[in-house]
Amino acid sequence: MTRNPTDALRSAFQAAIDQADPEAAIARHMTTLSHNANGRVIVIAAGKAAPAMLRGAMAHLGEDIEALCVTHQENQDRIENILFFNSGHPIPDDVGLVATQKISEILATTTADDHVIALISGGASALLPAPAQGISLADKQALNAALLASGLDIVEMNMIRQQVSTLKGGGLLRQAAPAPVSAYILSDVVGDDLRAIASGPTVAPLGTKTSARERLKQVGAWDTLPASIQNHLQGPDVNDDLPDASNTLVGSNRQSVEAAAAHLRSDFNVITINEPLVGDVGTAAETIIAALDNHLPVSIPTAIVWGGETTVQLRGDGRGGRNQEMALLVAQHLNAQNPSQTVHFLSGGTDGRDGPTDAAGAIVDAGTWPRIFDAGLDPAALLANNDSYAALQASGDLLITGATGTNVADIQTLIVQP
Repeated sequence: MTRNPTDALRSAFQAAIDQADPEAAIARHMTTLSHNANGRVIVIAAGKAAPAMLRGAMAHLGEDIEALCVTHQENQDRIENILFFNSGHPIPDDVGLVATQKISEILATTTADDHVIALISGGASALLPAPAQGISLADKQALNAALLASGLDIVEMNMIRQQVSTLKGGGLLRQAAPAPVSAYILSDVVGDDLRAIASGPTVAPLGTKTSARERLKQVGAWDTLPASIQNHLQGPDVNDDLPDASNTLVGSNRQSVEAAAAHLRSDFNVITINEPLVGDVGTAAETIIAALDNHLPVSIPTAIVWGGETTVQLRGDGRGGRNQEMALLVAQHLNAQNPSQTVHFLSGGTDGRDGPTDAAGAIVDAGTWPRIFDAGLDPAALLANNDSYAALQASGDLLITGATGTNVADIQTLIVQP
């Protein structure tokens, strides 16, 4: 007998999260790592998955290491005798600034006999603000706020962040020299471009000051930026050689999509979409709706699985995130079309946090829209105000997992039953 669709969606989403378990991923990939017995082993773990990645590394390296861990405020995971920083995300804060200063202090003491191991996961870009000279933390915060409201995707945002930071875009390599660097990276970027993940602290930058400046002007964000940011980005482009590094990808959105699909195959005809859902959330929702319409009616229970990471153009002052907004858009379509077959849809962030909320996303169906009305709210008005959280809270459809300790972007799954 086919499982309850909501339960099936939740368990498939958990399978996607489990596939990206940082501790297990590190354990799979560190077995061949070696280092100079005469030198120090310095481990820098940064990102939403940093504590778990560090624990996995220590299982291989032992405790005779110098380690520092930077993660987000909600992640209270701890390892005894390790220096921890819980800094701001998605807007950088003073704690993150202190953390980057401490990292710079540690890396300034390295020698060629030492080995620096970087454990990088999603969120590290905001968690490690290292402003270029003349730029304050408040200026970086203003830049981040402008980027989050711009509609730019994560790759474009990180390209710009790299140009105003001393740590991003290969900055960690420069600071660690002459010590060799081995980086283990959990990808939250669709397509897994290592230059974009956490703004690429151990790889070459994505662009230049010129490309950052031009993109900001194209999306209308340039004039909103602090003068210090504008002045810095109007400086000359710098092309310099970076020290070599060993960069290893240990987990990704694509791997988690496949894990979710595999979990559903015992009960559903599963269709995995290889083309990721990226760009504007409204356009991505139309892609999902088109896929639904193309497959209706189904003769057997069917699941369609996507991965990706969309962007939201802010129009109002409501609270929500890209996954909640996508789910609400799909719910709007289900209400308008009232399909003859039962449809359930999940959109969730694998880190357990969608925008500045406690929800990972939502699971919606054809009854979502009417339930919002029954609660005395206007779902269309809430959607127009980017207030998807209030709408989905009213309908009882929020997907709340708590912090998962990992981050490999988003998973979307559609279940259709005859």
